[in-house]
Amino acid sequence: MKKTALLNSHVSKAIATIGHYDLLTVNDAGMPIPNDDRRIDLAVTKELPKFIDVLETVLSEMKIQKIYLAEEIKTNNATQLKQIKNLIDDDVEIEFIPHSEMKAYLSHPLNKGNIRTGETTPFSNIILESNVTF
Repeated sequence: MKKTALLNSHVSKAIATIGHYDLLTVNDAGMPIPNDDRRIDLAVTKELPKFIDVLETVLSEMKIQKIYLAEEIKTNNATQLKQIKNLIDDDVEIEFIPHSEMKAYLSHPLNKGNIRTGETTPFSNIILESNVTF
């Protein structure tokens, strides 16, 4: 059995295929994730699992160099923004982009997976850009 926290095989597979500059998204329940082989639907019910819990687990397995967040999170979900900032390392760059632009990343060629959570608070979506561990 795995020794690390991440047990979901689909999320593990997505992370295992990531190289430098590749992307992975973690999303709220309302994000219009395409129905393709990158869709990883963890949503069970409203708020289960929570976005921040899934993000924390993913970050325990993945080295990132940059994150993308919706510009709108600053005014519409400051609590979630604070929680995200508490989870990422100080050397990780944060880029704010329009929410509409975030949706385009769901189908980006470098995107290895789109994880859907049960989160229902607004703009609880993040794009993680992979770094190297060496």
